[in-house]
Amino acid sequence: MSSGAVEKRLKQIQSRLGLRADGLLGPDTLSRIEVLLDQADLPAARPRDFQLICSRTGLQQIARFEISSDAYYRRFLSHPVWPKGQSGITIGIGYDLGYQTNLRFRKDWQGLIADSDLERLAAVTGVKGEAAHTALADVADITIPLDAANQVYYTATLPAYAARTRKVYPGVEKLPADAQAMLLSLIYNRGGSLSGSKRREMKEIVPLVATADLAGIAAEIRAMKRLWGSELYGLLKRRDLEAQIIEHADRDYTSDELIYV
Repeated sequence: MSSGAVEKRLKQIQSRLGLRADGLLGPDTLSRIEVLLDQADLPAARPRDFQLICSRTGLQQIARFEISSDAYYRRFLSHPVWPKGQSGITIGIGYDLGYQTNLRFRKDWQGLIADSDLERLAAVTGVKGEAAHTALADVADITIPLDAANQVYYTATLPAYAARTRKVYPGVEKLPADAQAMLLSLIYNRGGSLSGSKRREMKEIVPLVATADLAGIAAEIRAMKRLWGSELYGLLKRRDLEAQIIEHADRDYTSDELIYV
């Protein structure tokens, strides 16, 4: 069966499940199928390997943090960008090439973009800061389709960062789903280092996660705003929203809201 025929069938299945018919076999679709399997009278199967149980709205919020909306992505972010600071050249949904190995990048994007574009972007993996700014001119003409960006986001990026989040914050998997999603957002945006004065609040969150102190976690996330000036308003707003969502994370969730990442 051709890839086009498989995608068409998957879209039909997603429509029947009440999901967005995007043709991507990501955690949203898999989680919905698993809910239906749990409800069916079937022999118990070995649990699928996952790191976090996040809320659907939380994962969608991370995507909005990164690209604002599908329309905004197509207009402004479908080509490589440099977000300033110590970032690398970024493609797709917050996929920072400066913090990816050449091998990881190739594994994530092989077959989703043209081979020639893959090679050009592979050349700027690991490049950060002003060096990335300079290198941007070499790849700025490359187009990253939104479908490819979504494919990598849901099937490669989120699972990798979920594992990293669990490693940095032991016990995060026991927090409410919204809180798991927002700590994933934090690691997605800032990485997992806990060393140095700029990472003070990141480190302070570790014991708060262990004791499930949602208010304390939210306060530390807000305190991080000391690091950025008003010119980085988007980061300041992101920290405030992450904190707000965590503060209200202790709520009831339906099975349809939960995404296994």
